[in-house]
Formats: sequence, structure tokens, C-alpha cells
Amino acid sequence: MKKTVFSFALLAMAGTAFCQVKAKPASQGTAAKTTAAAPAIKTPIDSFSYAVGLSTATFFKEKGATQINSAMIAKACEDVFKKNQPSMTVEQMNKVIMTYMQKLDRDKTAVARKAGETYLAENKKKTGVVTLPSGLQYQVVKEGTGTKPGPTDTVKVHYTGTLIDGTVFDSSVDRGEPITFPVNGVIPGWTEALQLMPVGSKWKLFIPSDLAYGDRDMGDKIKGGSVLVFDVELLSIESKTGKE
Repeated sequence: MKKTVFSFALLAMAGTAFCQVKAKPASQGTAAKTTAAAPAIKTPIDSFSYAVGLSTATFFKEKGATQINSAMIAKACEDVFKKNQPSMTVEQMNKVIMTYMQKLDRDKTAVARKAGETYLAENKKKTGVVTLPSGLQYQVVKEGTGTKPGPTDTVKVHYTGTLIDGTVFDSSVDRGEPITFPVNGVIPGWTEALQLMPVGSKWKLFIPSDLAYGDRDMGDKIKGGSVLVFDVELLSIESKTGKE
């Protein structure tokens, strides 16, 4: 599915650029004009081509792309439709696109990542904060006396999640209803921490973005690269190793 999406996206952008290349250039008699007239939409193929190009360009712009070499897009389109030997294999094409999009994501999240790194560096100096080799930090608010869950156990917890500026993005406490889920069915920072918590514990978790949602935005409030802070209370182990 991923290959299909990226292949279609590149082809769509190429098709748009190729249509632009086919437009008649300005004649020498009109040298005073600095730009050629935009091609008019006259046929269903024109409409389809423009719509596909508009949709695809909008997609990549929203993902952070600000530059494109239209000549290379036109060449790629011509190679496909005229059955020339492409300069890349399908696998190479997908790798190039994914690598570049990942770079755009990293660039977009650089500010949030830097703020998170600074926050965690200062936070680890605070009394009672433990920093694990993974980068996860936690602070014991209340130590429980129950059993620690395993990776495939199902647990019930109450929690409140905030950003480093204190903005609440989710809270089972506010909803008045705890949540139940498998320990290995949540973000890595939670999975690691829960296996260290005896039932009855209340911990404060400070989760680096790499152990949370990485460079992805999640909802309206969590931006890619964000450190997440959780107040977590482990209420019970509902089932062991997935069995009641």
C-alpha cells in the first residue's frame, strides 16, 4: 500500500509538470513577455491532469515541501509515458521519497525536539527523578505494594497527559473513567514504565518523543517531536498474559 501511494504521488506530480511543458512557448515576436501564458483547461484530460496535480502539490506542500525541480518531474513523466528507461527503479523511487519526507518531518519538529531535550536535561537534575537508559524519566509519587504487570498483561489505569508547558491533551481523570489496555498496546514509554510499577503506584512519567509519537503529530495539541508528561496511577491488573 505504501509503495502504491508514493508511486501515484510522484506520477501525479510528473503528469502536471509534463502538461506544463507541452504548453506552447511564447514566440520570439513577443520577447517582451517574461512569462508564458498558463495552459488553459479545455478538455476532460486537462481537467483531470490539473486536479491530480493540484491535489498532489497540496499534499506535499502541507507535508513541508517548499521546492521542486519541475524539469525533473517532466523528465520522469516523459520516461513513463514514452516508455523510456527510468533513471530509478520503483524501489529507489520510493526510498528517495520516503527519505526526503522523513527529513522534512525532522526539520519541522526540530524546535519541539530542542525544547524537549532542554526540558529533560533540566528535569533529570530534580530530586526523585530517575532516568533510565532508554531516556525515559519517572518520579515515584506513591509506591504501590501489588504485583508488577508483564508485557502482555491487561491493566487498568487512571492518567492525565500534558505537554511540557502544562497543556492538558488527555485525561481519564477528567472523564471520570479509567482506561483498560494491554501493556504492550501503548506507546513505548508507557510499556516500559508500567512493567516497573507495582499495582497501587502513582508515578509521573516524562517521555521523550522517540518513546512517544516520534515526529508525528497526534491530534490538535501534540506536535511531532514533543516530550509528553503523564501522571499515571496503576489501579489493577485485569488479566495476566491475555487470559482471565
